[in-house]
Amino acid sequence: MTWRRLPLAFSALLVCVVAVFPVYWMVLTAFKPTKDIQAPTPTFWPTTVSFDHFATAVHASGFWLFWRNSLVVSIGGVLLALAVALLAAFAVARMRWKGRRGFILMVFVAQMTPWEALLIPMYVIARDTDMLDKLSMLTLIYFMITLPFTIVTLRGFLGAIPVDLEEAALVDGCTRVQAFRRIVFPLLAPGLMSTSLFGFITAWNEFAFANLLIIKNRDDRTLPVWLSSFSNTFGTDWGATMAASTLFMVPVLLVFLALQGRVTSGITAGAVKG
Repeated sequence: MTWRRLPLAFSALLVCVVAVFPVYWMVLTAFKPTKDIQAPTPTFWPTTVSFDHFATAVHASGFWLFWRNSLVVSIGGVLLALAVALLAAFAVARMRWKGRRGFILMVFVAQMTPWEALLIPMYVIARDTDMLDKLSMLTLIYFMITLPFTIVTLRGFLGAIPVDLEEAALVDGCTRVQAFRRIVFPLLAPGLMSTSLFGFITAWNEFAFANLLIIKNRDDRTLPVWLSSFSNTFGTDWGATMAASTLFMVPVLLVFLALQGRVTSGITAGAVKG
């Protein structure tokens, strides 16, 4: 490593430490015994490992119910966004029609709009349609949040797939649908995985809409809402709170580890040569 790159390496290391240290401290606290957590002098490495806090979190009232609610709304919103965005992205990337540029502009505007600005409009819509305190409404909101990004991302992946592949399939006797299903869709798998990963993380971690729309019915809460009141349930039991936060992080980590190896667009390069 040259001296010129040393400041860049130090900056990268600093950013990594700042980003990772809170997560490390959360996991460390989750495994610490209560006496070590309440010690006047903090320790930055575990001296004794304890799983008592995880048992407290798992056996807390409603833990698995809220876990199921989060999975249902997150996966449901992502699947809806993928289905709609795939059709919209194909129309934008492969077809020429009147109003196409205006549609793309509106998608970018929707993507740049802060989610917080939509809290009041979505609350009014949910209230007027009698959809307050329902998981179906929260699923639709997560669908709405992730849809613009999914369209833009899939449009980029579709643009990277050569049109010659589809035209060759059409010459060989395939219909437009068959060419898409047999040629384009397999090559689009990395794009679908990357967008689904982003959408799942966004929906899984979302708090504001869930706290506003699913606030009255306790059984319809999601994990972020339940986690925000977890410390009130257990008082000063920070170990149980950090254990619950660690368990809350596990599904996102597993999804990322499962998909990160295939979230690349390089697979399309080999398709042309083959």
